[in-house]
Amino acid sequence: MKRGELYRVYKGAKRDPKNYRVFAVVSRQALIDTTFSSVSGPSVRCAPVYSNYEGAVTQILIGINEGLKHDSAIYCDELMSLSKTQLTDYVGKLGVEKLVALKGGLLAALELQEVE
Repeated sequence: MKRGELYRVYKGAKRDPKNYRVFAVVSRQALIDTTFSSVSGPSVRCAPVYSNYEGAVTQILIGINEGLKHDSAIYCDELMSLSKTQLTDYVGKLGVEKLVALKGGLLAALELQEVE
């Protein structure tokens, strides 16, 4: 598992109209590679992918080139932890340019300044 990979996850959440949602792995690679375990088992931080795009700096446009069926956006403002065991249905991955955009979206979402 790598940062920037996309996985289709069964959510079954009552507030989410879709049973399945694509998520982008956004955790730093050191956390992804560790066996550190939370109460629910080893987990990573992910951002959901929605088909809407409103033009926010925290939304990263992705689409067919990343393995999706249509244009969508990663929502960096809606980070959540998912168990690594949920991330089994691989969809695709972000290229270098999109990884840079993801980094910018995460920095903006968390109001962090990039360290020089």
